[in-house]
Amino acid sequence: MMVTFVSQCEKNAIRKTRRVLDAFANRIGDNTWQTLITEDGLDTVRKMLRKTASKSTAVSCHWIRSRSRTQLLWIVGNKKQFNLEGQVPVNRTEQDLLWSDAENNWKYLPLIKAFVGLAGLLHDWGKATKLFQDKLNPESKNRFKGDPLRHEWISCLLLTALIKAGKDPSQDESWLEPFLNESIDEQQLQASLLGVSDNCSPFCNLPDAASVLLWLVLSHHRLPKPEETSKFGDQTNEKPQRLLARISQQWGYENRFDADEFNQRLPDCFAFPQGMLSRSSNWLKALSHRARQLQEHLPLFAAAVQDGSWRTIAHHARLCLMLGDHYYSSQPEDVRWPVSVNLFANTHSDGPNQGQFKQRLDEHVVKVSEVAVRACGMLPRFERDTPVAEDVPKLKPPKSASPDIKKQFGWQDKAVSVIKNYRQDNDDKVSGYFIVNMASTGRGKTLANAKIMQALSEDQQSLRFVLALGLRTLTLQTGDEYRERVGLNEEELAVLIGSRAILDLHKGAKEPQEKENQLQELEAFGSESYEPLLDEQDELYGFDDDDRWQDLLPEEELTTVLTGRKERALLYAPVLACTIDHMMAATETTRGGRYILPSLRLMSSDLVIDEVDDFTGEDLVAIGRLIYLAGMLGRKVMISSATIPPDLALGYFTAYQKGWAVFAASRYQNSQVACGWTDEFKTQLVTVSQGKDATARYQLAHKDFVDKRVSKLRNEPVKRRAEIVPLAEPESEESRQNEFFNTIRQAILSKHLEHHEQDAQTGRNISFGMVRCANIRPCVELTEYLLDAEWLEHVEIRTMAYHSQQVLLLRHEQEKHLDQVLKRNRPVNDPEGVFQQPEIREHLDSGDSTDLIFILVTTPVEEVGRDHDFDWAVVEPSSYRSIIQLAGRVRRHRPAEADNSAPNMGLLQYNLKGYRGEAKDVFSRPGYEQGKWQLFSRDLSDLVDEKALGRSVDATPRMIKDSKVQLGKV
Repeated sequence: MMVTFVSQCEKNAIRKTRRVLDAFANRIGDNTWQTLITEDGLDTVRKMLRKTASKSTAVSCHWIRSRSRTQLLWIVGNKKQFNLEGQVPVNRTEQDLLWSDAENNWKYLPLIKAFVGLAGLLHDWGKATKLFQDKLNPESKNRFKGDPLRHEWISCLLLTALIKAGKDPSQDESWLEPFLNESIDEQQLQASLLGVSDNCSPFCNLPDAASVLLWLVLSHHRLPKPEETSKFGDQTNEKPQRLLARISQQWGYENRFDADEFNQRLPDCFAFPQGMLSRSSNWLKALSHRARQLQEHLPLFAAAVQDGSWRTIAHHARLCLMLGDHYYSSQPEDVRWPVSVNLFANTHSDGPNQGQFKQRLDEHVVKVSEVAVRACGMLPRFERDTPVAEDVPKLKPPKSASPDIKKQFGWQDKAVSVIKNYRQDNDDKVSGYFIVNMASTGRGKTLANAKIMQALSEDQQSLRFVLALGLRTLTLQTGDEYRERVGLNEEELAVLIGSRAILDLHKGAKEPQEKENQLQELEAFGSESYEPLLDEQDELYGFDDDDRWQDLLPEEELTTVLTGRKERALLYAPVLACTIDHMMAATETTRGGRYILPSLRLMSSDLVIDEVDDFTGEDLVAIGRLIYLAGMLGRKVMISSATIPPDLALGYFTAYQKGWAVFAASRYQNSQVACGWTDEFKTQLVTVSQGKDATARYQLAHKDFVDKRVSKLRNEPVKRRAEIVPLAEPESEESRQNEFFNTIRQAILSKHLEHHEQDAQTGRNISFGMVRCANIRPCVELTEYLLDAEWLEHVEIRTMAYHSQQVLLLRHEQEKHLDQVLKRNRPVNDPEGVFQQPEIREHLDSGDSTDLIFILVTTPVEEVGRDHDFDWAVVEPSSYRSIIQLAGRVRRHRPAEADNSAPNMGLLQYNLKGYRGEAKDVFSRPGYEQGKWQLFSRDLSDLVDEKALGRSVDATPRMIKDSKVQLGKV
């Protein structure tokens, strides 16, 4: 093929591009190349160009199809240098996009800057105390565990005292006056401070702007959090004052390790022998400037309070303030700073000067304010200039596909068409989208999620989203699937795996002691902003760290945030598949800056939560907060699972709608939300307006979709039927587990006899089955029992234990073997069928029994993300959801049997905990029972409709409310 390359590169990219293209093509102009090349050769050129690409790269490739026609094949780098046909503009005009954003869309950006600038100047005001300065003094020998009152609490008390001392404390103009006039009366402030500090809730009845400013200062290291979560109460914060009314110093701002020591050191928290910074002319001048900015925008803030978008202002302002503090705390002191006060903000944390004074207090707060305001100016770019994945060929509808493939996966492209038509019909006036993907297990939800998110992108051709999952293994599998089936390369996809228990961030105050000690060490140096923003144990898979993602944004203020590949991947990777704990940090971080990166990511990235109903209890509430934040930042959200209950969908829609309402009010955006539902049968979108009837409208549309889905499911050929396997009462307590295992053994034999296939070469009856255990120890013990058990003479077994605590190397080999053997889309006796797999063939040829049973004894690790196909399953029940998920592994790749009257799933009457007679949390870990939420029976026969299971095992009972199941009394 004859191709022409056109380069519109700039700066260093010119040299790099010429080096690549000169090796493959003839240069026929300064920036033009032409050559004859094969398709493989052209792929190599593209890969090499992408490997060296940066934001200054722009290369187009044109295929010369005939004398009169050329075709644009691809563009590497900045696509804005070319139009859709690959043509280059003859003229350019420039516009200040930052000003345009503030003028046309970011209407509250000047207000955010004003708050951040003033908060930066006041955030460490409380470090002027005698206690804090003595702590920093390298000659001081006092090494206490923590300050009686934290410095940010003192800063807030100082600000509150200044407000209360004003002419009219109920008006914001009153407390701004001393800042505007550069006249802070320290004696009056000291007297007012004593009165404020005696109040158990000192921040009540403050004016609106003062409340937000106080919130920023108070929370710039940690969020207020009482020791007893019941003190939060079930209250909303319609106005900024409500945010502060309940807060006292016991909400994480006092360190009362020893009562005598606390009382002895407390007076030093209110002593200011070196003054309160008012002798610093630079500080006063900066205060006056920022106070004037805030004063000018008070009418704009009044509008924000009325429409509720003050929450967005507070969120963005806190983010930028913490970015500024994080950055400047890492910098060396400014040696040219004029010395006017003998107060310091921090000390050197390492190096030869460790423990010595570093930045002066007035220098620190002024510089933090400047950096934070600059970060505010970059907020529109975090939304606009982050990279996307484009030209993903595998997401396009296939030109030719077999009827079976179309029947199985054709619904994905139909869903994309419905979404595009909806956007066209509404002229793209609706920008908020909340999508529920309820496609059945095995129908390609993961790939469909990518196609749908592409259809929802601004240009309907690009990808930028986060796929958040609960399991490490499922995250890795999804990453592999996106590489292989979606065709994303290492520059477009990153897989980030959390090292800690899922969602432990939000679960309370019991953080690891090691981390607590580390934070106290950082506090001793005068700044907690040195804390790393990602765990060192976090693992990153994929994502090439090259020049392609360097300097996409002005990164001076981000140098302490983007410290390595993991951090750059979280912010920049077009598609990020990660364990959900990484994104939960945006809402669940109560101390430190770990919420900064996920919050920045959510500003530009849509959110997909896969298997969303796999979480329980507090996890579900935390996910609701994440969905609210995504809506508040103007992102689209999709939740995906075959078993989403109606109440869960409604709760998350409500969270998203409320978040989107805040976003729409803060921008010039339509407040309506497009609610979508999709499955293998149909895709439906409904526009829901804000208002009292929004919930009812959503419920009605959801019920309508589910009713149609249930009707379609009942007309589908039945692949799975289930029966309850009764458990007899054992002869003694000691034999209870053996009786449980023996019942499973009998169920295995029964299922094998009813669901086997015959090997054409040996005539042996073969089946592949699965036994699902709730927990790992019984899984291993059952495997040993089955291997030691006496079977009928004509029966042999081969069994394997598969669980999440297996040695990683062995587990990897297990999964490789299972993925190969249990791919059952070919007839078993076909040359490529399972019976011809070398390992299986060896077993079939080596025995003389008439029946050979392959048994996988597993745990919930098999339920999600495994593309395996079994002939039958025996299940220890934990929840109805787990039964449905496991059913998706029975005859997953094959159509229904011709004679499918015999159940191919056996559900044990009790799980092992229930069979042992445990009184509480029987269906728990895994399962949904916890605390006071207990089912009225432990007998599966009482809890499920056995006749319905005998007709078909599908997600219907999860999708429709069941009023028959009752909770028991605890």
